[in-house]
Amino acid sequence: MDPVVRPLIAIPARFSGSASALRYAAEVNARALVEAVWRAGGEPVSVHPAAGEVASRLARFDGVLLPGGGDIAPDRYGGTPHEAVYDVDALQDEFDLAVAVETLSSGKPLLAICRGMQVVNVALGGTLHQDAPGHRHVVHPVALTGQLAEITGAGKVEASCYHHQHIDALGAGLRPTARAADNTIEAVELPAGTGWFVAVQWHPEDCAATDPAQQRLFDALVRHA
Repeated sequence: MDPVVRPLIAIPARFSGSASALRYAAEVNARALVEAVWRAGGEPVSVHPAAGEVASRLARFDGVLLPGGGDIAPDRYGGTPHEAVYDVDALQDEFDLAVAVETLSSGKPLLAICRGMQVVNVALGGTLHQDAPGHRHVVHPVALTGQLAEITGAGKVEASCYHHQHIDALGAGLRPTARAADNTIEAVELPAGTGWFVAVQWHPEDCAATDPAQQRLFDALVRHA
């Protein structure tokens, strides 16, 4: 029997000042995120954020996952920095935005999570609320519609949230598919896009190991890859 070939899923790495067992600055991805892709049957691959050659570098991958992380520089969407903005990195922004644009234009499957959803929104001309309290370190119910409800098999999920920024003006072509009780946009899709795309503001990897509805987001990414 031939060995199973896992689809390659590119995950842009996040810069970190330090990491356990490493002596210096690191490039990281959350273990829960990587394991969720692996459970789905994919081969998670951390990709070094570097300027240029994004199209050729992504060409070898079957799908892309844009993960959470620090804030996007407000000048990327015409905003004036709020005092709560943190962990802005110009290279990280440049790379993530280029990855979003290239992936959407190429039609490769794309799952965007937390910062990843914000990156896609900004890449499509949208803006962000820079500081909205009440969505950090919380688990709250989120109502689902559209393909997100079909993918998860649920009309509502308990969303693990760790964000203080979220979508203000929607990027071109994006449609909300989930909202919190306070009407915060918690997920979007791109109906006219050329490939499979789902973006959620919460962190499904936090409970994907025990919640089938959350794991199905990663399953869908790998299946379309």
